[in-house]
Amino acid sequence: MADKEIERIRQVYEGRIAAGVIERYAPDRPGERYLLERRESEILALLARRKSLDLATAHILEVGCGRGDRLADWLKWGAAGSRLSGIDLMEPFLAEARKRLPQASLAAASGDRLPFADASFDIVSQLTVFTSILDQGLKQRIAAEMRRVLKPGGFILWFDFRYPSPRNRDVRPVGRREIAALFPEARIDLKSVTLLPPLARRLAPVSPALCRILEALPFLRSHYLAAITPD
Repeated sequence: MADKEIERIRQVYEGRIAAGVIERYAPDRPGERYLLERRESEILALLARRKSLDLATAHILEVGCGRGDRLADWLKWGAAGSRLSGIDLMEPFLAEARKRLPQASLAAASGDRLPFADASFDIVSQLTVFTSILDQGLKQRIAAEMRRVLKPGGFILWFDFRYPSPRNRDVRPVGRREIAALFPEARIDLKSVTLLPPLARRLAPVSPALCRILEALPFLRSHYLAAITPD
């Protein structure tokens, strides 16, 4: 069942590549830029709360690293390129990531079979990966692998949808209770973030300030950001 689900996900992204869907999310568009900047601000605030964390020496893995854009963010935040790792199902994405991050360790792999030793990473991140997985068993295996490769005292960085996407049947939201079930007995520092993307894309070109006002309303925030620390 897991292999069937992995193949389904791969086909979905092949279709998105062929349709040019990825280009709709170019960071030079005002709505996308607003969403990226707000996500970065929230992640940096989360990292700042972990006062013992030294990004310069941290080993960091991103599950589902895609083209490497978000993995590259760690460089400007102070991480070392040689301590970055990423896996993805899509070789075309990895080819671009390798150009962007020549020092990083990047591999074509599935999250349920991470090609890394136990306790290898200080931070394991996933950004909108779990909502792309419809099979619950696969989600559980990926969560278990993320815990396996995490060092004692390390944490999992989670950023993903909490609301459904009515126009996209290939994704499914992940709520607070499901996150807790995927990582039982873990400490979870979780908050809702990010203005609903359709609103942000419409309003940011006109008024980023209005976006910030609306984002203050919890029911208009579309994602959960969490630091998950297994006990």
